[in-house]
Amino acid sequence: MIEKFKRLFERFVNRETISYVIFGGLTTVVNFVVYYLFCNILGITTLVANAIAWVAAVVFAYVTNNIWVFQSKFESVKTEAEKIIKFFGARVFSFLIEEAGLLLMVDLAGMNNLIAKLILAVVVVILNYVFSKLFIFNNKDGQAGQK
Repeated sequence: MIEKFKRLFERFVNRETISYVIFGGLTTVVNFVVYYLFCNILGITTLVANAIAWVAAVVFAYVTNNIWVFQSKFESVKTEAEKIIKFFGARVFSFLIEEAGLLLMVDLAGMNNLIAKLILAVVVVILNYVFSKLFIFNNKDGQAGQK
């Protein structure tokens, strides 16, 4: 039983997952700061402010995920372009989930926008990790970040 737990722990707690949590946290900070600035300070609507924050966060996330989290190596311009398209495509999917959640929670249910955004951030971080790990930063042998 202890050996099973040890293998499970080693599988999920490693350099990649720890760095993803760190850079995912920083990406979330970028997202929240930009969102708060546009929505709560400048008075831009919830969904528009979220879209602006999403762009800033996704650019930050691509760079950090590519270089530090998954340690994806540059193979060619074509391969890099494919990774960028996949990354932004996956992020569009999670962005649409977040937009729908904000619409329901904030605009329709009247929940505090920052609490709703925090709840949705958890869902988005998990989705984005799965997409990045399985479909974007994996090498041809299926192992993300392996050199």
